[in-house]
Amino acid sequence: MNGQNRRVVVTGLGPATPIGLGVEAFWEALLAGQCGIDSLKAFEAAGFASRVAGELPDFKFGDYIPKTYRKSAKVMARDILIAVVCAYHAVKDANLKTKCIVDRGEADGPIDVDSTRFGANIGAGLICANLDELAAALSTAADDNGNFDIRKWGAEGMQNLTPLWLLKFLPNMLACHVTIVHDAQAPSNTITCGEASSHLAIGEAFRTIGCGDADVCICGGAESKINPMALARPQLLDRLNTSDNDSPQRASRAFASDASGMVASEGGGLIILEDLDRAKTRGARIYAEVVGFGAATNTRSWHQPEPDGESIAFAIHNALSNADASAADVDLVNPFGTGIPAFDVAEATAYCKVIGDRLTQIPAMTTRGAVGVNGAGTGSIDFAATVLALANATTPPSINTAPRLDQSDLQFVDQDPVDAPVSLAVTTSYALSGGQAAALVLRKYQE
Repeated sequence: MNGQNRRVVVTGLGPATPIGLGVEAFWEALLAGQCGIDSLKAFEAAGFASRVAGELPDFKFGDYIPKTYRKSAKVMARDILIAVVCAYHAVKDANLKTKCIVDRGEADGPIDVDSTRFGANIGAGLICANLDELAAALSTAADDNGNFDIRKWGAEGMQNLTPLWLLKFLPNMLACHVTIVHDAQAPSNTITCGEASSHLAIGEAFRTIGCGDADVCICGGAESKINPMALARPQLLDRLNTSDNDSPQRASRAFASDASGMVASEGGGLIILEDLDRAKTRGARIYAEVVGFGAATNTRSWHQPEPDGESIAFAIHNALSNADASAADVDLVNPFGTGIPAFDVAEATAYCKVIGDRLTQIPAMTTRGAVGVNGAGTGSIDFAATVLALANATTPPSINTAPRLDQSDLQFVDQDPVDAPVSLAVTTSYALSGGQAAALVLRKYQE
């Protein structure tokens, strides 16, 4: 038994991805096999070896917040803006009358969420500074020879940054703004464990509700890797695909034998988890039930995968055990995937270890070919896709996964969606640096 006293269900999904904003646009694009990877446009990338990326469609931020909160956008980095957009989509999809929705005049009647029972767990990355702002301030801290002078920085340079400048780049600001806008006052936490952050945040929310510390939680993650500083790190670690700048649509190739690296992206998703009894009482649409969560850590290396995928396998095993399920019960798997061969081989090996021969009999899905890798937000996009596949009994195609890795038994759908009734699904994620791994188990909702 998972040790929780209350059942926890998914009632709202708020994805923001390069292939669409909101549930309907995202799911339709997945089913159509669309790709959101293109030549990088956010900044001049001529100096980078990789010049492809997954960028969000244009959006007007004012459409997602009350008028009274619009001035706060001045202290929001791109990651924070994305999280707030995701939160709006999530609460609207769940038909929750939060403070934001009521203040915007988009609900009949008063707020219907007890703020003291409304929690938040949001994954975030290391938010990169805006280079234009930082460079302008640094230029005023140079000595007569053009060298940086720490004394001039303290006396003059810092004066050229707004007093609230730092608040744009603190990872906990995603949860801060989301909870203020929607008035979520129950337990709140920020998780900064790289690409594993969303799964860990959803898992913590699952436990928070299950043990009775909240009735509703908004959880998941968001991040933008579309920034010169953010792009420099994976380039220095030789993780980026640098060979497909002229063919961006095929650049992100998770679990393919010819994969040559990851594609940086931006986006994320926030999820509404809810106590089952509360969801039933208010007549909520229930997508699925969260029944298991497991986590583990790679203790061998902070930046290289274990060849045998031990930590990922351990996380999957723990999640299935937490769900009182076995490999024989699994009908769908959603491996993380990156397009970095060593990491993909390790994860495929982990799934084979835990699921065994069953892996060749059930469908697999990955969104990586469509949306790339956007750090802390990646897992929540995968989670939303897995929930939708389960709820709609349909497995969407996983683009750019062929030709398959020899070391993988994962059965991806290549072209058209496949009708596939699913009772139990597993989704995983892991941090490219840091070693954290996490797995979540979803079950088709039944009374």
